Amino acid sequence: MLALLHQMTAVKSTVLSQPTSQVSNSSHLNQVLELLRTLMEYRSAEVRQRLEKVGREASMLHMDVLLLIYHFARFGAGNVLEIGPYVGGSTIAAAFGARESGVQKKIITIEAGGSVKHFRLSSRNIIKDLKKNLARFGVAEDVTLINGRSSDEAIISEVRQCLSGPEVGLFIFDADNNVRRDLDCYGDLLNDGCWVVIDDYFGPAKAAPLRAQIDALVSEGRLVPFGYYGWGAWVGQWQRR
Repeated sequence: MLALLHQMTAVKSTVLSQPTSQVSNSSHLNQVLELLRTLMEYRSAEVRQRLEKVGREASMLHMDVLLLIYHFARFGAGNVLEIGPYVGGSTIAAAFGARESGVQKKIITIEAGGSVKHFRLSSRNIIKDLKKNLARFGVAEDVTLINGRSSDEAIISEVRQCLSGPEVGLFIFDADNNVRRDLDCYGDLLNDGCWVVIDDYFGPAKAAPLRAQIDALVSEGRLVPFGYYGWGAWVGQWQRR
């Protein structure tokens, strides 16, 4: 509970610093508090048990972040675009939510591949392990996996063949430290109010440049902050120009 109060205080401070009216600030803060209330309800819901297994086997994200990804994919308006799924935990959470939305939604995830050495969840072949986990949790057919670097022209073209316009309702970024680059590449595909989840706002070495980019995008009015969750994931919404 103390963590939630800390998040609310941090978010309130960020929100009230934006050049918007008091009415708009109040409405936004109410939305932030409603999201926190929803998260608390999910913590005791059946879906948490399913996502705990996903978290153990396929994710380094905090459970709260997986729950929010599930929620945004289920109730958000539009498809899902993810950059940096690693071995699939966030992708699986999004697929569960999209499937239970009752609406057909596309889930497109871009992974460069390679290997990662980690004390809890290493991978010698990221693409192989990603495909294995998607199949293990029964969502392989729900996900379009694109192997490559998100900023490569060929990958951008492939994504645009899947998405014809601003129809993305959830954008997940857990790759390198250059989220602005990928928002420049794909921002026009995100709908107004698209939910955005960016990992590592706080934490390891890549957090500092990533945090600077996010803060700049907030100042520019492109991103609207809803708080920080788990071990440092930034959550907010996209605003189209």
